[in-house]
Amino acid sequence: MNRYGLLAFLLISTFLTISAQKNKIEFEEYDLPNGLHVILHQDNSTPIVAVSVLYHVGSKNERSDRTGFAHFFEHLMFEGSKNIPRGEYFQFVQGNGGNLNANTSFDRTFYYEILPSNQLGLALWLESERMLHLQIDSIGVETQRKVIKEEKKQRLDNQPYGSILEETFKRAYSVHPYQWTPIGSDQYIDQATIDEFMEFYKTYYVPNNATLSIAGDIKIEEAKNLIETYFSEIPKGNRKMNIPNVVEPPLTKVIQDTVYDNIQLPAVIQSYRIAPQGTADFYALEMLTTYLSQGKSSILRKALVDDKQSAVFTGAFPLPMEDEGQFLIFSIANMGTSVQDLQHQMDSIINYVQSNIMDEKSFQKLQNQVISNFVEQTSTQVGIAEALANYHVYFDDANLINTEIDKYLAVTPQQIQDVAKKYLNLNGRVVLHYLPKSAQKN
Repeated sequence: MNRYGLLAFLLISTFLTISAQKNKIEFEEYDLPNGLHVILHQDNSTPIVAVSVLYHVGSKNERSDRTGFAHFFEHLMFEGSKNIPRGEYFQFVQGNGGNLNANTSFDRTFYYEILPSNQLGLALWLESERMLHLQIDSIGVETQRKVIKEEKKQRLDNQPYGSILEETFKRAYSVHPYQWTPIGSDQYIDQATIDEFMEFYKTYYVPNNATLSIAGDIKIEEAKNLIETYFSEIPKGNRKMNIPNVVEPPLTKVIQDTVYDNIQLPAVIQSYRIAPQGTADFYALEMLTTYLSQGKSSILRKALVDDKQSAVFTGAFPLPMEDEGQFLIFSIANMGTSVQDLQHQMDSIINYVQSNIMDEKSFQKLQNQVISNFVEQTSTQVGIAEALANYHVYFDDANLINTEIDKYLAVTPQQIQDVAKKYLNLNGRVVLHYLPKSAQKN
């Protein structure tokens, strides 16, 4: 790189760092007497508001013989309520120029609406209705049973490599409820009764297990008055929640298996247990992931796809959890490459990052990528609302939305090498070889 190129590179890096650190997001937060935590961020630059509710319930809170409940409720909560006719939840939002969605993870369930700001009251009414008056009856339950099965079939069962998380996690954990994934089991959803669904709802979908986060074109006092109107009379939940406290024992061996799938090209999946989110090691691990796989010049892509041409795709990504999560490395073999050769090449790259500290140029590029990713996550109102809720629920510190970038910037090349050595343990991991069904011997 010539001196002019280096100067431009450093200027871009400085600009990104200043932007990330100076763009402070102001917010207010407080609790209602019923335990509902409220976070408000006012931004009147555009007439849009994002209203979100995060329930601190995910698949890890389920019983082992009733998996899939949290994901089931993600769908059921759109069925209707005492005052919202069945099927009209979407119509209320979309008919007023908005959109909405929800998602479920191992640790939480998140709902949001994005609407013109003059419809803030509508969004709050909709969310309060499903928190207080959700309709749980045989029609809704049977409808969503079919929806869930079809979703699982389309998104996982009939998708090439669609079972990777399920196959990985059931081997990566032996006692922790992370061993099942949020999609759950059709069998247990079919076996569950209306009373069991009602009990789950009354236990977890209560104000003292929820965070209401609003971002956008609002007036703080007006928003507080509306929140008081719609949420203050919802009673606090009093049922005991299933909060796992088991500690997964260390993985001290290689768990290797073969999965036969409806695929054309074989694949190798490696999974390593990693530190919980928010720890110092986790920030270094996230940066390691970016170093390994983000961009055309990333180590994995350059080595396996460009140079050796042994893979048509490769990537790495961490799965952050409240407890110990997973770090996945995934490669799809090119024609003529065996899974054994591909695994050996992947292991060689891991050995390389464990043995070599990245140079200054690579590290500066890595920092720029991380800063850019961080800024992008809070570039929308719903992104801000979600981040504020996440930081409060997981770390009890919503202001991490303004300060967490410092934790990434504090990571050094030495720490990245250290976590590669500590967590990417070739003798304690899950390795899956995905092969076409045609390769399976009868």
